[in-house]
Amino acid sequence: MWYIILLILLGVLFCIAELLLFPGLSIGAILAVACYGGAVWYAFESMGTTAGIITIIVVLVVSLISVIFSLRAKTWQYFALRQQIDSTSMPKPEKELSIGAVGTTISRLSPMGKVNIGGKVYEAKSADVFIDQREQVEVVGFENFNVIVRKVN
Repeated sequence: MWYIILLILLGVLFCIAELLLFPGLSIGAILAVACYGGAVWYAFESMGTTAGIITIIVVLVVSLISVIFSLRAKTWQYFALRQQIDSTSMPKPEKELSIGAVGTTISRLSPMGKVNIGGKVYEAKSADVFIDQREQVEVVGFENFNVIVRKVN
């Protein structure tokens, strides 16, 4: 009797593991079917036909209940990661610069290049077509991690 209960509980455990931990791998499903089959076989062999049929019904009901309970949304929320990542690989230029800041081009902007604004080097995009090296530019906007600049007249 205890072997049957143990095999059914192991089958439920492997079934849940297949659904949540190893989806698509089928190892948990194979082990669950083996445990369920062993429990049913042992019930038929040692206790007779009535006990075997009752074991089949118990296996089906317990499996259905465990699958429904496992797939409910709130069941596994306690294990879910709720932390959000707000960090970036580098600070956004709009946090350090303001529109209207003046700097100098380090390389030719055609349309992308490097500018030096306030002693720091930024990746810049030209609002004009091309801006030559060592020209004065001013910040007119921001796009992703790039500074949009225009040549100062």
